[in-house]
Amino acid sequence: MTGAFAASRAALYICGMAVLVFLAALLYSTVGHAGASGYLAAMGFMGVEPAVMRPTSLVLNILVASIATVRYARADCFRARLFIPFALGSIPLAFVGGSLTLSSLVYKRVVGAVLLVSAAKLLYDPTPHEGVPMQPPRWWVGVLVGAAVGLLSGLTGTGGGIFLTPLMIFLNWADARRAAGTSSAFILVNSISGLIGVMLKRPSLPGEIVWWALAAGAGGIIGSELGSRRLGNKGLRRVLAVVLIVAAVKMFSV
Repeated sequence: MTGAFAASRAALYICGMAVLVFLAALLYSTVGHAGASGYLAAMGFMGVEPAVMRPTSLVLNILVASIATVRYARADCFRARLFIPFALGSIPLAFVGGSLTLSSLVYKRVVGAVLLVSAAKLLYDPTPHEGVPMQPPRWWVGVLVGAAVGLLSGLTGTGGGIFLTPLMIFLNWADARRAAGTSSAFILVNSISGLIGVMLKRPSLPGEIVWWALAAGAGGIIGSELGSRRLGNKGLRRVLAVVLIVAAVKMFSV
């Protein structure tokens, strides 16, 4: 009886995580993101160890960001002029951040802060100033911004798009659609670089990641297809924001 109960509990855990991962990938990919903060929130809810959270989040991020990058590029939403300076600054710093090890307590606090920022971004989407033409940042500005976001990305196991996208829109560096397309590629290279740094520590990945990857891939395909034509539903974004806030509170309370 005990064995059957343990098996049922394990199955519920795998299925529950798969559903949460699917929903995160679906919603985030509609705005050019890969869902890292959503995966971190889900793993926080389910009690996954911090040492496992970061590499798992990055693996899922790479999968969904790859899908989103292709979809947005095909829809002519990618801008190399925006992407290159951000990537030049972020790639080496994401590697550095990934190679650093934070204590369990510090990691949970940092992730909690990232979740709160992510929730704020979902609740409030800045719009460009009307009548002001779009103007990409100077190269050195793009490199510095990319470096700062890249370091934070590697430390937390996120791709950085949750910070970069609203910044691009608010500062009139790109409209919403181009910002989403550029962010998806930025998240992809950041996540790869961060994962390489993390792998130097030889972290463990859960065996269930295969199922979670399938769920993330399905969500990413559907979401990026919708997002490359029309940006995400505001109601769903508000629901996810509430989920992220609850997960952040949980991170700060432990």
